[in-house]
Amino acid sequence: MSNTLQTLQEATDFIRQQTNLFLPDFGIILGTGLGALVKDIEITYSLDYADIPHFPVSTVESHSGKLIFGELGGRRVVVMQGRFHYYEGYTMEQVVFPVRVMKLLGIQKLFISNAAGGFKEDFELSDLMVITDHINLLPNPLIGKNIDDLGPRFPDMSEPYDLGLVAQALEISEEHGLNAKTGVYASVTGPTLETRAEYKYINNIGADAVGMSTIPEVIACVHMGLPCFAVSIITDLCSQDKIQRVVLKDILEAAAKAEPKMTLLITELIKRQN
Repeated sequence: MSNTLQTLQEATDFIRQQTNLFLPDFGIILGTGLGALVKDIEITYSLDYADIPHFPVSTVESHSGKLIFGELGGRRVVVMQGRFHYYEGYTMEQVVFPVRVMKLLGIQKLFISNAAGGFKEDFELSDLMVITDHINLLPNPLIGKNIDDLGPRFPDMSEPYDLGLVAQALEISEEHGLNAKTGVYASVTGPTLETRAEYKYINNIGADAVGMSTIPEVIACVHMGLPCFAVSIITDLCSQDKIQRVVLKDILEAAAKAEPKMTLLITELIKRQN
């Protein structure tokens, strides 16, 4: 399967039929352990990824694999409850396929969350980090034939994360005492967590946090002229004196602890959009 206009349109048409032409204003992608935001949504429709033509299917236990339609903060949203990762064996085209479909469904902005390891000395477990820039250590999802109807061959990446949304998020953080940090996010293939030497390298090249997702989706957004915002929840500490053995259970627990803050941030951010 590839991101041809035909496959994208077939998926989009199917979704429109199943949701009675529901028109979402905003898209949301929920990362590892962050699916509970769905509890705050007044759900109108819910589709299993497996039922949507050409859609990949989540294979990670903490990703439920549903496309949710409804209202959050009084705004119409489409939410990916579970995303796709390169380490699952999907192509980069498959990883960004749902983002392209959400754009064709009519979303105006995309909001992304993820779980990440943090490098900054002042990071604590379950902190929020608003992403201001990134370092891509994954294959680029735009490699291959460009679809000119979606965007240019050589997209400018000087502002991948909408600075207006970043500023609004930091205002919300201050108003509600969320203590959100900011930083640069690096994305690696996974699924292994990094060695001590790799953590040191990733930190040395300028990253404040590291994970296995998000950047492909952001690149697809920039390609299509879709403003996006992303926030990491710091689920493990990666500075050299704080590295400890980590299992998925630890990451999910740290994500769950931060989830109310992340939900508040994204809900308030969506409320403030024109």
